[in-house]
This record gives sequence, C-alpha cells and structure tokens, in this order.
Amino acid sequence: MKAIQDDNLLIWLPRLSIHGGPRFLQIADALQAAMANGSLLPGDRLPPQRQLAAQLGVDLTTVTRAYDEARRRHLLEGRGARGTYVAAPKVELSTVLDLSMNTPPPPDGVDFDDMLKQGLSQVLMRADTTLLMNYHLGGGSDSDRKAGAQWLEPMLGPLDARQVVVCPGAQAAIAALILALTEPGEVILAEPTSYPGLRTAATQFGRHIIAVEADQHGMRPEKFEQACRQHKPRLVYLNPTLQNPTAITMPERRRKELASIAKRCNVRIVEDDPYWLLADVPPPPIANLAPEQVVYISTLSKCLTPGLRVAFVLMRDPHERERFLVALRSFALMVAPLTAALATQWILDGSATGLMEGVRQEARLRHWMARDILAGRYSGAGDGLHIWLELPGYWNSSQLARAADSEGIAVTPAEAFATAATGSGPVNAIRISLGSIKDRGRLQTGLQRLSHLLARRPESFSAAVV
Repeated sequence: MKAIQDDNLLIWLPRLSIHGGPRFLQIADALQAAMANGSLLPGDRLPPQRQLAAQLGVDLTTVTRAYDEARRRHLLEGRGARGTYVAAPKVELSTVLDLSMNTPPPPDGVDFDDMLKQGLSQVLMRADTTLLMNYHLGGGSDSDRKAGAQWLEPMLGPLDARQVVVCPGAQAAIAALILALTEPGEVILAEPTSYPGLRTAATQFGRHIIAVEADQHGMRPEKFEQACRQHKPRLVYLNPTLQNPTAITMPERRRKELASIAKRCNVRIVEDDPYWLLADVPPPPIANLAPEQVVYISTLSKCLTPGLRVAFVLMRDPHERERFLVALRSFALMVAPLTAALATQWILDGSATGLMEGVRQEARLRHWMARDILAGRYSGAGDGLHIWLELPGYWNSSQLARAADSEGIAVTPAEAFATAATGSGPVNAIRISLGSIKDRGRLQTGLQRLSHLLARRPESFSAAVV
C-alpha cells in the first residue's frame, strides 16, 4: 500500500495483485486497513471514483464496486455532490461473530426487502386469501408442486409434479422419511461426520445410526456393502454435494458405485442435496443415476432463505409417498401456505433464480476472503456456504470452539457432526460458516481473529485470559 498527497488529504492506494482476489475487494480491504491503522479518519474525503480508477489503472466499474462494498461494510458515506467520506464507526450491538450457522449470505445488488414486498404483493393479488389461511394436507397445492418440479429440473431434468412433495423444511422431510420407511430399532447408515439433524431425529424415533467409513471422496463402497450385509438397513443417508460438514463433493464414479450397491442390497438412499445449485460444476445427483432407489431432498433454506421453511422431496413410489405424507402430518401437518405461495411466486417469476445466483456469487467472494485470511489452513473448493478446517495438533476442536467463544466468535466443532456415539471419533476440525454474518467487514474481522487464535497455542491463550 502506498500514500499520495492530494488536496492536503492522505489517500491510501493498494498495490493490486493478480493473485490477491477480485480487485474491488482489494481496494475495499485497503480502505478498511487504512481506517484500522488510523491513516484514514472519520470525515476524510475520498477521491472521486474516476480519479481513483486512473490512479490505480483499473476501470471505473471496479472502483464503483469497491466503494459499494465499502459502504456495505459501513466504512463510507455519500454526501451528494460533496463526494464520498470515511464514515464514523457504528455502534455494534451484536458482540458475537457467528461463524456457526449455515445460512445463505445476503447477495450483492439484490434488494431483498423489495423482493419480499413485491413477492407477497403478487401472492395476495392473485391468490385466494381464504386458501392461504387454511389447511393443505396433500403435500402442497398443485401450483406449489409444479414450482417444486421446476426448481428440481436443473438437477433432475423434467419431472412429474405429482411425484413432488412440498415440506416444511429438510429436517421435517428427514424425520418423516425415518418414520415412514423404517421401524423402531432398525439401523440407518451414514458417513462418520454428517448433518446433526439426522442423528437427532433417529434418536428420538428409536432408530440406530451406524457410521460407514469415508475417504476424500465420501462413503467407501466396500465398507457400505459390508455394512449392508451385516446390519440389513432400509435407509442410507447421503449428502454428496458440498457435504455438511466436510465440504466434500462425491465424484460421479463413487455415486454410481454406491447406487449399484444400494440396488443390490435393496437399500433406499436418502439424498439430501441442499448445496447442489451452489456448487461450481457438481456431478449429477444420485437420483439421476438410480431414480427408483433414491428419495431426493432439496431445501430452499441454503440457496434462498431459511425463513421460507420450504423443501421439495421427490418420491417416485406412490405407496411410499402416501406413507411419507401420513408420517409428516403426525408432527408437522403441512408447510405454511403463505410461505409456500411466496416460494412458488419467486420460482415461477424468476426471482428465486436471481436470488440464488446472487447467493452463489456472494459465497464465492467470501471464499476468496477466507482463502486470503486463512492462508495455508484454507482447504475449501471455493463454493458453498462453509469450510471444514482441520486444526493444528496443539488444538482440539472442542477446546478451540470454547476459546473462540470466549473471544466472541462462534464456530462448530467436529464433535457436533459425529454420526454415532461410538467408533474412532471425528477428525480434529471445525466448520466455519461464511454466510451467517451479514456484513462482509464483520466476517473479515471474525476470520482474522480466528486466524490469530489458531496461530496461538492453548497454553498462551490460557495465560492471556487468566
């Protein structure tokens, strides 16, 4: 970074690097660093965007995006014709930097408030409000199922909408599948680290989760077949794309191998696939490779917003589908008609696709940030909502999570994702979620503080807090 004098004001300019990530982020990061070290102070006037673009040798759009990003971080404020100024620091009411919850990040350039108002306005204008405030017991209205089929088409191709069930979230779908397709005391297979909601539902319903060994490509086929022969399960749970928590994407060959074994052993695959649309070049879902063997779940919570509480489940067998609906009604009854109608409106008018693309782009920018801050520790693929960070030997994951919490950072330790209570135990890692902090500047602060904590040994941390 270098300084130049202009109208008696100190202006900080970054040395742009081709390996430093998007240039607009480099400029925004330089502004934030200059404010942190006192080189830029509240009230300082920044140069006009064209002037800065010329000084840096970049196009005007890059500087415009940089200034927009800085405003998102509450670093700058516009004062009309008088120009752009360094903003006074805002009072931060939330002290916890939450890196623990996998939620979609707010996309740049998408006015979510306006999108919500417009969507609800269209729903109320076109729908019968009596129906929106009444019971719907069939797994979604016809229009909701058609919207579900349209949402699933990029993954699975054209579908019969009658085979799509609209559910109040993926967790409810998983619980209903366990009730519908297994009996108390039976075994369900899963990978050693997996979505915690599976273990929660299985335990509540008296089913047993058996962990099947996995490698860098996911569940190992020979271990899967061995477990099928030994335990005679009816279900195996897989999250093959940007797996939660390891972020592994299972290659197509492995998917085919597991599908073939499941068919031979008559095991139904529950394919929970919330991140497929966020992946860069994902392999085809297992449901495409073995349509009759797989129940496919796609939630809107990870691509759009958790507040919709809408997931789509593809069940081709009509008898299984009816059993599933009966099980779902026993504890969830139905998806809320108003939010289902809003999801349908967004899918049919294209708003959902625009929002999802914005989430994808925002997630990738956040991965750029994490790659830069975490340096050699980062092992992500550059897409999705989370990172699985293996820890240095002097930290264990629970210890690190407690230390982070004491410094105002929330992360999730590997133990939270352990599928079974027995076995070799989870790897020494934490999951870092990149979308739960709305402001990129606060995310950067959280990642930097976490990186500094990782570099310290627990002994030095303990001494510091005493």
